[in-house]
Amino acid sequence: MEPVIKAEHLRKFYGDTPAMDDISFTVEKGSIVGLIGPNGAGKTSTLKAILGLTSFAGSLEVLGKDPRLNRDQLMEEVCFIADVGVLPKWLRVANAIDYIEGVHPRFSRERAMVLLGETSIGMDKKVSELSKGMVTQLHLALILAIDVKLLVLDEPTLGLDILYQKSFFDRLLNDYFDNETSIIISTHQVEEVKTILTHLMFIDEGKIRLDMPMETVSETFFEVLVAADQRDAAMALHPVSVRKVLGNQSMLFENVAREKLQALGEVHVPAISDLFVAKIRQTRGVSS
Repeated sequence: MEPVIKAEHLRKFYGDTPAMDDISFTVEKGSIVGLIGPNGAGKTSTLKAILGLTSFAGSLEVLGKDPRLNRDQLMEEVCFIADVGVLPKWLRVANAIDYIEGVHPRFSRERAMVLLGETSIGMDKKVSELSKGMVTQLHLALILAIDVKLLVLDEPTLGLDILYQKSFFDRLLNDYFDNETSIIISTHQVEEVKTILTHLMFIDEGKIRLDMPMETVSETFFEVLVAADQRDAAMALHPVSVRKVLGNQSMLFENVAREKLQALGEVHVPAISDLFVAKIRQTRGVSS
């Protein structure tokens, strides 16, 4: 089966600053990929390359097409939610639905109405009369009502309250996603999305630092709250990171058998945010 995205040796620099520094990756059909990185790491540049919105060197195929050459065709099968939802302030909600229905053959008015029915957004309201969170809700409803093969989300819940964030991710998994759809999510809300991800990618300084299925993550990385009398034994196993937690030491290990670690203390799978910090510090050569 051909991957939805196949990227090989992508490069893009802004002066001396790398946005994509010889990165390669694939996204398989039916995947939900979390693209995680600090500000300026290259996340947005990578997404823009996938969408045909920026120039780059290297080879990239999205749904079998080069986004630099076939962007018009590609966007019939791809939807994008940017980190800042931009809609004309004079536009009324009802008119926005009419417009999208007129320009996109895969838009479902019925689906959009169901999504908007879960909000307090009135159909006669202008965008200028909506709060920032409501504009985001409207943008999400319009995009999620389009049936596409690839959905690209760049900080999709920015500005939303925690209740709607949870509702959005639940709906994304239960109502929108199926084995025919692939989703890429770039977000800082890593713990909010971890339960829906099938694949995890870390990017920093324009390089892919981790590229792994979620099920492999939970088999590869373990965090141990090390017993005081086991510190030397734990250090001998070369932890990726060491940090203090409530006066104790928590160590993160990679490719060390869980059975071996259980003798050292309490073992659990690390939070994505903790794993991210540990891996980025490791690749940057920053000591724990």
